[in-house]
Amino acid sequence: MADTPHKTPSPDASETPAPPRHEFTRGLYGWITHTDLASNDPAATKAWCATVLGWTFTMDFPAPDGGQIHMFTYSEKGGGAVRAVNPPEVPGSIPYVHVEDAHAAYEKALAEGAEEMLAPTRVMEGVTIAIVRAPGGVPIGLSGP
Repeated sequence: MADTPHKTPSPDASETPAPPRHEFTRGLYGWITHTDLASNDPAATKAWCATVLGWTFTMDFPAPDGGQIHMFTYSEKGGGAVRAVNPPEVPGSIPYVHVEDAHAAYEKALAEGAEEMLAPTRVMEGVTIAIVRAPGGVPIGLSGP
């Protein structure tokens, strides 16, 4: 996985850890490289996935709702996040496809019959996501610079 979580030495009172960032890997365009797991109890889901599935949790960072987003990997090229549901969302998962340009992929998806779920939104340095509902009702995430 091309994530490069920024690890800083333990900060003292004068240091602030750098925000998370990501650098995309060109060879993975079109691959599902991230899956969001929306949970009613993210901490319990995180513990279960680590114990039962053997996933490695690499970092946590604050979610807009005040909770935590728990980032995980299950291979060198795939991973995702466990996070709280965003009402009216129900618990579930959304696969994110690695794209060269999130804005362009989103516009193409809409032009080809998808419905908007989330317009392109920058979530961290180097990462913009969007979510569409593909024909047939399937949510698909798009993730790219």
